Amino acid sequence: MGGIVSKAANQQPTKSLERERQSTDEKARRASESAQHTDVFLPKSSNGSISLSNVEAWESTASADPKIQLARTVLAHSNIKTTLTSRETRIAVPHVFSHEVEFRTGPVTNQKSSGRCWLFATTNVIRYEVMKKLKLKDFQCSQSYLFFWDKLNKSNYYLELSIENAHLPVDDRLVNFLAADLISDGGQWDMVVNLLETYGLVPLPLYPESFHSSASNSLNKLLKLKLREHALTLRNLSATLRASSSFTSEQVSAMLRAKKEQLMQEVYTIMTATLGVPPKPDTPFTWEYYSEDGKYSKWEGTPLEFYKAFTTRYTPSECFSLINDPRNEYNKLYTVDKLGNVWGGRQVLYVNTGTTELKAAVVRSIKAGQPVFFGCDVNQFSDSSQDIGIMDLDYHQYQQAFNIQLSLTKAQRLQTNESSMTHAMVISGVHVDEKTGSPIRFKVENSWGEDSGHKGYMVMSDKWFDEYVFSSCNDSPG
Repeated sequence: MGGIVSKAANQQPTKSLERERQSTDEKARRASESAQHTDVFLPKSSNGSISLSNVEAWESTASADPKIQLARTVLAHSNIKTTLTSRETRIAVPHVFSHEVEFRTGPVTNQKSSGRCWLFATTNVIRYEVMKKLKLKDFQCSQSYLFFWDKLNKSNYYLELSIENAHLPVDDRLVNFLAADLISDGGQWDMVVNLLETYGLVPLPLYPESFHSSASNSLNKLLKLKLREHALTLRNLSATLRASSSFTSEQVSAMLRAKKEQLMQEVYTIMTATLGVPPKPDTPFTWEYYSEDGKYSKWEGTPLEFYKAFTTRYTPSECFSLINDPRNEYNKLYTVDKLGNVWGGRQVLYVNTGTTELKAAVVRSIKAGQPVFFGCDVNQFSDSSQDIGIMDLDYHQYQQAFNIQLSLTKAQRLQTNESSMTHAMVISGVHVDEKTGSPIRFKVENSWGEDSGHKGYMVMSDKWFDEYVFSSCNDSPG
């Protein structure tokens, strides 16, 4: 028995020493990991500037990567957007569609150096009915006509907001925001409805393009200069009138508006000199034209009558904007405060929904023979070069070339100002999966001329739609 005890006594210190060694090893391992993690969070530059140690470490990592070495060889002499493109993706996303709007319009339009995409997209949709009814080979509505009335009304809208907020300090954030981009060329669906319902439409020959409608920057710069000056004039007058006890608030408002109307004379003068005097919405005109078979014909009526006559199947005032904004709750109605063009007109409203519902509404419209106005962030992972015209997430191979990950979600891109709705176009076709009925790609009519994309058209993949399409205008609930 003593031997057993002795043996057991001899083994116990051995096990204890082993546990100590294991414990020491574990502590060492944890200390090593801790040191590694700590090293990650220990900056080489204590003051936040870029140190040479930073550069040396970055260069050591980059120069050891064969991919980066190849990228350095190639990309120092070429544009990454045109060089890092996928031939396989271009082949996989052809300009072929199972469903297209049966009637093809023409010509391909060109907004040139202006931000009138939303007006071109709208008139490109409306002209389908005009061309079908009148049997036309080519036709355009006057985008410049809507542009004139939009710009004039936006000028008035800004001055009305200036009166409304005259009590705020001139450096107030709201006042400053309103003055920053007061009469941009862009707009929303409800804003174009305001123009159509108030002023109607005319064929392009009745109010053709001018230099400044096609290249609007100089005109915009001059108008902004005058409007900011006018806003200060109205602010000063408001302060003077409200300091007096002789006038009621209604009288003050009336006098401010009377002054605003005087100031708007200068805006109107500038615009008619640069864009031309537009037809009045209630004044009859005669439009003479040839049908596709070469026969002479004419149409007589007012701009408002022309608009009503050719929007019987697709009525803009009955359409609404669906949007996909994952930052906000779905199935809710949203607006943007102080966004508009016609003072007292239709409010800008959106119904927020998921991309699945947004696509389903588009597909239903295309299958019903109706093209769709939509808004997107057009320059993201796209190529509008002649004979290409593609929008697909895999087209540009940035991640492979630079050994990086681009992982922002749609919501995060919106939150960080990486992405926004920058362009409006028309969807006129869709290719769907025969088994599931799900969309695979979409046919897109652009307004950048026939030399852009595939004879003026783009092909948009379903995945690109998910990430960069933000709105569509539909004439029936989804």
